[in-house]
Parts: sequence; structure tokens; C-alpha cells
Amino acid sequence: MSKLPTSTHKGLFGGTHRLIPPEATVARVRGLLPIMGITRVANVTGLDTIGIPVVMVIRPNARSLSVSQGKGSELASARASGLMEAIELYHAEHITQPLKLATFNELRFTHRMVDVTVLPALSVSQFHGHYRTLWIEGRSLFDEGSTWVPYEMVHMDYTLPLPSGSGSFLMSSSGLASGNHPMEAVNHALCELIERDATTLFRLSGEEARQRRRVDPATVDDPGCRALLAQYARARVEVGIWEITSDVGVAAFSCTIVDSEPEPQRPIGPMGGMGCHPCRAEALSRALTEAAQSRLTVITGARDDVRHMGPQSLEEEFEAARRMRDTLVAMPRTHRFQDAPDFQGGCLEENHAFLLGRLRAAGLGEAVGVDLTRPQFGIPVVRVIVPGLEPLNDIPGYVPGSRARRRLSERAP
Repeated sequence: MSKLPTSTHKGLFGGTHRLIPPEATVARVRGLLPIMGITRVANVTGLDTIGIPVVMVIRPNARSLSVSQGKGSELASARASGLMEAIELYHAEHITQPLKLATFNELRFTHRMVDVTVLPALSVSQFHGHYRTLWIEGRSLFDEGSTWVPYEMVHMDYTLPLPSGSGSFLMSSSGLASGNHPMEAVNHALCELIERDATTLFRLSGEEARQRRRVDPATVDDPGCRALLAQYARARVEVGIWEITSDVGVAAFSCTIVDSEPEPQRPIGPMGGMGCHPCRAEALSRALTEAAQSRLTVITGARDDVRHMGPQSLEEEFEAARRMRDTLVAMPRTHRFQDAPDFQGGCLEENHAFLLGRLRAAGLGEAVGVDLTRPQFGIPVVRVIVPGLEPLNDIPGYVPGSRARRRLSERAP
């Protein structure tokens, strides 16, 4: 296992901001793959017509997802993306840190506790101050102070029965991230949480407000993003892009893709991708590549849950594709890519300070990181929790938080 990079100055590798090239990331972790149960890294790009690199990483004995996906503008980036996603899941499935089984009221006088009143609660949650559940220690990203958070928002061990006291808060992989440096992992986790919050708020906005954020692709001036759009055009795939940046002020985009001419015998319904990053070009690149990944996830059949609420037959899939194609063609594109905020931090510390500053400016003054890194592996892995940010609203059991309720109240009757 090679040493972690000491410099925090970023480079641009394969269309993404990273400390080291993706080939070096893959080389660093290759020897650990058998230990973590990774048996295969499959290049599935050729199963679709788009050509944006996508890989599948297989862990047959996983305790959550047995298949992870990776994407990028180059195959090496996709491999690094997929491997790091599988590795971070492994870490969250095999947590070794000490836990406390106690009620909130038993701990709150002697421990600094996260603000549980603004965490994403389950619709069937029974949580209260005297409810016994498991807690794990994290560190505030603002002042480094010890802060205890619900264990069920950190781990990814979904084998049954679930740990004692489960069923209070939403469980998902949001805010779980890895990197070549601890701060790289933390920044990636923060961007993901801000992206999920922005996506939910955008979905809950009125139709007119959403249409106004449709981006004119002709205004996209980043060479990497233009190359991705050209790949979609050559594959005759229609692309819709929306800037979904929230009041947090970190650039975020959502995109939807569908065949320009859906085929009745091989219909592929509309698929989407999201991306968030201080650099608007990186945010859009993430959304564009994730859309290609989502489509190949359906084509390969790797995830049954991706389309659990979508079309169930070829006819329904074909009609869904046709409707979305017609909508994308007819909808005006009036928003400029340059209207999205853009921050070009030269190092990880600058991006970190920017992200925390934007959260604080939006009234979100708490962020907690739980370090899941294992010294014997040396791969930085972190789970970040930002109380008050909305999770994705399509997660089963979702209950709108204060930000979502405020957005709903702003909609025109």
C-alpha cells in the first residue's frame, strides 16, 4: 500500500479535481481488493451506445449493495470511482469504533450530542428522549469538538436483524465518501449532501420555477462538459440540464437523458444524474457522467431498486421514453451555464473552507464527520452528517424537513 499524498493541491485528472491521477488511485488499492471481498471490476461501457465509461465493481458478500458503479470521462476515472465507492461501503459495513447504547437524555448532560431535532426522521420513527439506541462519536467540522451521532446514520450493515434501536432516522449512503486524502473525502461527502438537498428542493419547486432553470447547452463553455455532450449527441440521446443550486450557493446540476428515437423493442426510459461541486464545470460533469451510469445500471440489471417505482413493461418504458423526449424537445432552454456559481479553489483546504462557509451562510451551523478510516488499510473514509439538509425525497420513509416545508409553502397555489 503506497503512502497518502502529502500535498493538498489539486490536479485535473480525467475531467475531475483530484490530488493524484486515477491510475495511481487504482494502483494504491489493488492489493486490498481481496480483503474487502471485491472479486471483479467489469467495464460495461459497451453495453450502451453512449460511450461514457462506466464500470461495475462486484462484492458478492456485501452487507448492503453487492454491486457498486463508477463513472468518468475516461475509463481510468471510472475504475477509480467504482473501486472507491465499493471500498467506502465496505468500511461502513464493518465499523470497529466503540459505540454507546443509551438514550439521548442519558448522554446529553455528559456528551456533546448532534441536534437530533433536525435530522432526517423516518415516517414511522419512534424516537424520543428516552428511546435507547446506538450512538457513535464524530468530530465537528467547524470546531473539531467531539459530537455523538446516531449509529444508524453512519453504518451500512443492512443484514437482519438491524442493530438495537434502529428505525428512527433515514438510512442511506448519503455523506459516505472516500478519497486519497482525508480532506478530499470530507469535501466529497459535503458536496454529496448539498447535492441531495438541492435535488429535493428543486423537485418540490413549482413547475414554472423548474422550467426557468433549464440550461441552454450552447452556453456550456467547459471543454470537458462539451465533449460529454458531444458523446450524447453522437449516440442520438436527448439531454436536459437544469441548474438546481440551492440557497447554499454551491453549484449543482441535474440532467435527464433519453433516446431521441426510442426503440419499441429496446426501450430505455428516461434516466437522470446529479452533480455538485464548488467548480460549476465539475458539478455538471458529475451530473452528465452519472446519467450515463444510471442508464447502464438499468441495462445491466445490477440494481432492482433503481426502477422500483418506474415502468414495469416494455410498453410502459417506451411510452415513458417518448413522453420525456417530447418534453425535452419542447421545453425552452433559457438559463445560462454561467449563471451558476463558480469557485476555483486551488487546494483542498480552500474548497473545505468554502463549503463550510456556504453552509454557515445558509443557516446550517453544524456538520459532523465520523472517521471510518482503518489504519491497516490507510484509505481515508468518512461519513458526514449535516443536520438540517434534506435527504433525497424519494427514499422510503422520507418526511419533509423544515427546508422542504418552506419550499412547499413558497409554491404558487
